[in-house]
Amino acid sequence: MDAWEGALEATGLPVHRPVGRARARVAFGAPLPMGIAAERELADVVLTEVCPVWRVREAITGWLPEGWRLVDLYDVWLAGPPLAGQVVAADYRIEVGGADAAAVVGDACDALLRAAAIPRERAKGNEVVGYDLRPLLVDVGVAQAGPPLLVRARTRFHPVLGTGRPEEVVAALGDLLGAPLTTGAIVRERLVLADELA
Repeated sequence: MDAWEGALEATGLPVHRPVGRARARVAFGAPLPMGIAAERELADVVLTEVCPVWRVREAITGWLPEGWRLVDLYDVWLAGPPLAGQVVAADYRIEVGGADAAAVVGDACDALLRAAAIPRERAKGNEVVGYDLRPLLVDVGVAQAGPPLLVRARTRFHPVLGTGRPEEVVAALGDLLGAPLTTGAIVRERLVLADELA
């Protein structure tokens, strides 16, 4: 966040600085858990005047934080809902180990999608609480037979139920297979907005 805010300041663009802040603010669409890489992330940046897209692109491209590249820019209605309120799901690419065959994992993915409930537990503060992963799982399937075996999953962000976590999807697959699977690299490929699921 610091790198992005510093980069925006360096662009010379007319960035909005909220009251009480010395620097511009970047509002990413959804928090990214530690250890998960990101592709095609979405972020809101507010400018105080209308600028042509080409000017914004040129300014930002010259100051991108290390490891980032600009894919696209969108002009959005200032009075519209904030980006974070529009994000309803995310697509993940997950390296999975511990499975003998992709077909077996594929069958387990199908079984998860047919399940009426997927009981799971997660830490919440100092206690462990039970929850149902099923309403948070939109889709899951084998993306690459490997090696490495890749599973692609779409999980929901729900204001009451929480967020479907990719490592919990892998754990649920392992439970179905009767043997724990290991989770390797996880990449959040993109965020999904409400109008895409409508």
